[in-house]
Amino acid sequence: MTQTKNLWGGRFTEGADETFAEFNNSFRFDRRLFGADIRASIAHCDGLFHAGVLTRLEMERIKNGLITLLKRADFDKNYFDDAAEDVHSFIESKLIQLIGDTGRKLHTGRSRNDQVATAFRLWLRGEITEISRLARALQKALVDLTEKNRDAVLPGYTHLQRAQPVLWAHWALAYFEMLARDRERLDEVWRRVNVLPLGSAALAGTSYEIDREAVAKDLGFDGVTANSLDAVSDRDFAIEFTAAGSILMMHLSRLAEDLIIYATNEFGFIELGDAISTGSSLMPQKKNPDALELIRGKSARVFGHHAALLTMMKGLPLAYNKDMQEDKEAVFDCVDTVSQTLRVTEIVLRNIKINVEKSHLAATRGYLNATELADYLVQKDVPFRIAHDTVGKVVLFAISKGRELNELSLDEMREFSPKIERDVFEALSLEKTTASKSQIGGTSPERVFEALEAAKRDLEIETN
Repeated sequence: MTQTKNLWGGRFTEGADETFAEFNNSFRFDRRLFGADIRASIAHCDGLFHAGVLTRLEMERIKNGLITLLKRADFDKNYFDDAAEDVHSFIESKLIQLIGDTGRKLHTGRSRNDQVATAFRLWLRGEITEISRLARALQKALVDLTEKNRDAVLPGYTHLQRAQPVLWAHWALAYFEMLARDRERLDEVWRRVNVLPLGSAALAGTSYEIDREAVAKDLGFDGVTANSLDAVSDRDFAIEFTAAGSILMMHLSRLAEDLIIYATNEFGFIELGDAISTGSSLMPQKKNPDALELIRGKSARVFGHHAALLTMMKGLPLAYNKDMQEDKEAVFDCVDTVSQTLRVTEIVLRNIKINVEKSHLAATRGYLNATELADYLVQKDVPFRIAHDTVGKVVLFAISKGRELNELSLDEMREFSPKIERDVFEALSLEKTTASKSQIGGTSPERVFEALEAAKRDLEIETN
């Protein structure tokens, strides 16, 4: 490897300590910004030309040189083997090697402070778009799972205790809604990422008459930053992204936890496909939900990156400080983790089989229709609190007899309330229990299938 010359060496008479230089350098990870930095540099070059800083020939030589670097990086697997302080010095060094001293003019009017902030935003903007696309693909997988099991039911839970029956489709669409909010958050973060800091220079702004708004338009930014001090020291966009990523990963972790529980022998509501399971090195009978456990576990590292960025930024004075170099690895790993987890979660949903019979049976056991009996009494003009107390006593009696509520006789139930009549058995049926939840957002088949069609329309609109 050859050591490239630092961009700031003129003021120094001695070289940096080797251990410190390695500690200080970021090229091993920020090389991921190579393409984004090249793109931003091309736009900056145009800005310098229109400001009269570069001649047309110089502008063309620099731009052609930058495009050549981009092509060489695509074809040469060893292109990044040379040592460098960071990706920005690497590009400048390579450009000077390629086109000579003209390459030294490119950095006019900018600092690495606004340069890195620009490249980072450009790169993250594209990654947010891709993560949103992956979240949409997961929404589609949830819809597809619903379509295959339109009439299936399962127990809904509170406190991990059976509560009331719901349609499987209702369960799946709950996660669809969570992902919809995740994508809204990503869109909001994207808009705040999409502001150009280039032209802020080190901290005070640039002395050259560069049209920042024209450069922003070239790069697809919605506008330019309003304060140069803030522009070079702001990492709110990175913190917001890791926050949005953390909430998304929390949702995926909850989804994974549900499926882990449902896949146990004790529940048996789903069967995991071989493609997403592993076995035990000791116990031949085991089929472990490793994919789901990793989804659940990887949320922790994204949460950690969010906390790390907040902690790193909380005590920094204006403007740029070297501490902020720590933002890259946190955001890079957050992007990688969220993207990979979304892909794996989609694969999981496409490799599970719902045990319709077992989940249906579970939805009819455990007194899940107790609230329906209370509501039945309310319809017979019994105040809800009295009805609630009465049904509690009926449930206690049913437990003592080892029977479900609908397995009790009419005479047995009338011992607790003379308001109970023969039509109680229809009210306690699973079909009536779900159908009665017919308000917007409820689990009645009518409402669930309306929600399903709305979800499908939303996905189709995005496709078109």
